[in-house]
Amino acid sequence: MGALQDKVIVVTGGGQGIGLGISQVLLEAGASLIIVQRSPLAAELTSQAVEWIEADLALADSFSTIEHAISRNHDHVDVLVNNAGFMFEKTLEEMQLEDWNRMLAVNLTAPAFLSRALLPLLRAAGGGSIVNIGSIEGLAANPQHAAYCASKGGVHALTKAMAVDLGNDNIRVNAIAPGWIRSDLSDDYINGQKDPQTAWDGLYKMHPTGRVGEPQDVGRLAAYLASDASSFITGQVMVIDGGRTSKLPLPF
Repeated sequence: MGALQDKVIVVTGGGQGIGLGISQVLLEAGASLIIVQRSPLAAELTSQAVEWIEADLALADSFSTIEHAISRNHDHVDVLVNNAGFMFEKTLEEMQLEDWNRMLAVNLTAPAFLSRALLPLLRAAGGGSIVNIGSIEGLAANPQHAAYCASKGGVHALTKAMAVDLGNDNIRVNAIAPGWIRSDLSDDYINGQKDPQTAWDGLYKMHPTGRVGEPQDVGRLAAYLASDASSFITGQVMVIDGGRTSKLPLPF
């Protein structure tokens, strides 16, 4: 039996990218999975016992809709993984207020208010775990990422505040701050450089591990934080970046 056998786990954005890696690891650990996202499930998940709730987390009425949909089939939730998010690149001058508002709505407001909506189901389980997906860009910045960095820094601060407030309910709250994690989008970005091989070599050299991350790397950490093995861990932002943010850059 897996470490998460029979646990009911909700994952937002769990059907692609990092979210898919998280979902796959949680399923391998025995969890019963509910994925919340706008798009249908990836082929890797449709053959398994996974529920899909269609929702746009940018909309304020989505949170109660999700809670009602879950409550129809489940009397409790053990774990919530707030993974859904997106990123755009715009300077402060280029960015419009609607750009900023949508970024914060999906990346920061949704984790807060979906957690709020699911509190009765988490309490019904006798407590549980909330895992928020932040970013190393909540700790430092890349160019033209002001809104994204603000949203992820907010996720990190929110995580600590939620851990303090929900401790009496036996609900632990932690965040994962991934670094460079492989995806079709990130691969296309590197392969689109003038000299892709040099770009890949440079990227690997930035990481003491000599490689970039895979979605399953984040998934394994999420599974640990979801499990009872991490029962004394709460209020933490756990960086998973292959040592990238620990390495001081040199000009050669």
